[in-house]
Amino acid sequence: FMNHTHPAKALKFCPFCGSNQFVWDNKKAHHCMNCLHRLYTNEAGAVVALIENNKKEILFTLRKFDPAKGKLDLPGGFIDLGETAERAVVREVKEELNIDVEAINFFGTFPNTYTFCDFTYFTIDMVFRCKVNDFSPIKADDDVDSYRFINPKNVSINEIGLDSIKNIIRLLKS
Repeated sequence: FMNHTHPAKALKFCPFCGSNQFVWDNKKAHHCMNCLHRLYTNEAGAVVALIENNKKEILFTLRKFDPAKGKLDLPGGFIDLGETAERAVVREVKEELNIDVEAINFFGTFPNTYTFCDFTYFTIDMVFRCKVNDFSPIKADDDVDSYRFINPKNVSINEIGLDSIKNIIRLLKS
């Protein structure tokens, strides 16, 4: 995880006092040697929607932007401050595909990294099986270029952009 975009390499100054005596502990936090504050690098919450049609195909999206532009993804995104994961998955599906989630069931969690503008965010992706009754208003929007329904058994892992999504599909295939 210690690439050039890791917070240990990217953060050089203490956000509390501005000191350049801002040292990474090689585990999970920066320590300021000047004001003694600590800044932890924790996982950010994100959500993923598993949506099936009546043919048992999964609704995949195609990413419009980097990271992994042009690769397969599943609907979802970051949880906003103060928002529940359940509310976030409903909101993200509406923003990205203009469809309404009628019911959700928790599926599992998958750690991931998300590098954006040369900074690596660590996420914990909370995955929900989502029921959609009406697909007629569906359209690609927000950061989604297009969408398609695919049987997960027919998806090559190399077509998928993000590691957590690869792991979700591997689990569905097994």
